[in-house]
Amino acid sequence: MISIGSFQQLGRAIMLPMVVLPAAAIFLSLSQLPWDMVGLPGMSGYLQAASGAVFMFLPYIFAVGIALGMTGNALSAGMAALVGMFIYEGITGSVEAQIEPTVLIGTIIGVASGISHAQFKNLKLPEYIQFFGGPRFVPLFVSFISLIFSIGMVGVAPYLQRLLIDLGDIVASGGGFGVFLYGFVHRILVVFGLHHLVSHVFWFQIGGFETAAGEMVYGDLPRFFAGDPTAGSFMAGMYPTMMFALPAIAFAIIHEAREDLKPKIRKTFMYAALSSFLTGVTEPVEFAFLFVAPYLYVVHALLSGIIMWVTYELGIKHGFSFSGGAIDYLINEHLATRGWLLIPIGVVVGLVYYFLFRWAIRKFRIPTPGREEGSQLDEWAGDIPYRAPLILQAIGGKQNIVQMESCITRLRLKVSNEKLIDTNSLRNLGAAGVIKLGGGHVQVVFGTYSELIREEMSKTIKRDQAQVLFNSPMQGRMIPLEEVPDPIFAGKLVGQGVAFIPDRGELVSPVKGVVIHIYPTMHAIGIRTEEGLEVLLHIGIDTSKLAGKSYFNAVVKEGDEVVPGMLLIRFDLQRVKKESKSLATPMVITNSDLVHSWRFAPFKAVKKGQSSVLSVVLKERNGGGEAQ
Repeated sequence: MISIGSFQQLGRAIMLPMVVLPAAAIFLSLSQLPWDMVGLPGMSGYLQAASGAVFMFLPYIFAVGIALGMTGNALSAGMAALVGMFIYEGITGSVEAQIEPTVLIGTIIGVASGISHAQFKNLKLPEYIQFFGGPRFVPLFVSFISLIFSIGMVGVAPYLQRLLIDLGDIVASGGGFGVFLYGFVHRILVVFGLHHLVSHVFWFQIGGFETAAGEMVYGDLPRFFAGDPTAGSFMAGMYPTMMFALPAIAFAIIHEAREDLKPKIRKTFMYAALSSFLTGVTEPVEFAFLFVAPYLYVVHALLSGIIMWVTYELGIKHGFSFSGGAIDYLINEHLATRGWLLIPIGVVVGLVYYFLFRWAIRKFRIPTPGREEGSQLDEWAGDIPYRAPLILQAIGGKQNIVQMESCITRLRLKVSNEKLIDTNSLRNLGAAGVIKLGGGHVQVVFGTYSELIREEMSKTIKRDQAQVLFNSPMQGRMIPLEEVPDPIFAGKLVGQGVAFIPDRGELVSPVKGVVIHIYPTMHAIGIRTEEGLEVLLHIGIDTSKLAGKSYFNAVVKEGDEVVPGMLLIRFDLQRVKKESKSLATPMVITNSDLVHSWRFAPFKAVKKGQSSVLSVVLKERNGGGEAQ
């Protein structure tokens, strides 16, 4: 059965061919410069030709790009899509009424190539023809599919092209309401990472325009760059939202943050605001309030649609090659109609959004970042190599990953078991949100660091170092060992590790291993892992004197095997807090000489049994060297 998650891979694949469009827009913009004055009279023509070539071969770019995007850059799928397009053009171009390939055709052949690769990449044929088996079978198979498809399109394509033009007329007849509806749906689909699908239809398929050279182009975006004066309605209204509304939300979040957290929040959300303003990448801001106030996101989606309606009624036509940021606005302004109006509209929109969100955050006590229970968005680019193993553990380990890709703002995963994903750990590690789409498809929103995170996770999987991963032994807050009010633990004389301030009277196992020691007072317990690490868990400071009053009650005994999350000790939190020096609970490895390197999660609130709070890489024992 096809689930929503089945479409996320296609949505990401569509983004790959779109990355070439900014080059075409830049070439077209540069062609307007007075090159004659610098002694380069032919440069304008060259730049226009370069830009035109990109749009001319757009169906081929989409076919190959989608095929590669759906298969993790499998060359056989890309070759299959390219051959399929050649076959299509060869057959449809041989008839009397020549049929031009469209982006829709490129998309269909690209999808067919991607699906064929998934079906046949492991195909085994008899030994004497196995050369054509596996991935090499894909171009051959797609060639035959393209042949049949192209012959069928000879009769269908003229009607299809007419249909695209008629659909454009129908959409145009919807007027401002149709544009509003598109803007609202587009914003809602951002949540699921599927907005590229609806954009693809409006930007590259609906509506036709015949250029001065007699060529037909389809879709709002190609028509805009081809000079169609009616194109740009489905793009112009996005500029005020991306350049002004989202940065205004970022400023509202900054100004509603606690004073002690404002410096950190300011740094993070100033970057997010700048990213939205310049490039139109909005998810880092949107996901900061989406999960804590989904109703506010619906209001945002409605306002986005209304903004698009207003720009339509004012006759504004503007376009972009990538997204509605300031860079695209400036580059493409020379092609716009009344594009200057987007700036005053954007200023008004920004003010409305700023005061609306400040009021809503305060009125409804929305826990945006920087408030008491704000989401865990933070700035940690330099920590990516250290957090990658922890993120991998929170996803369920490498054995749980079927497929791992990334787009501009999120990891796109297919996993074997969604239940193994520790959502709280991922949020603690910097994720703005985790979206489960069904069928094992999961998106983890890490903002613009997503691609770097994927690369580091891939390196971690390939290295396959001997390491031990630790879960949280209790619910509360994780703190550095140096903050424990005891010189023995803080000085790491017992061993290296971390500590926790509990808010519940339960201690659970952080690792898989065997209980090797329980102190008579039951305030401390030792566990030996399968790898030989000896882990000491010590509840509170100066708690060894708390004996005989049932402060602690161990539910395991020496020699018992334990697994992460298994209950070890119950304790009376309030009595221990009252009669001890501190509730700080160190978790240390007493034989730290076995450890090559340490990776710590952010020192924040944790839940009992939460994965990915600590990861250690062990030294190599064969020959005495260290793991690199």
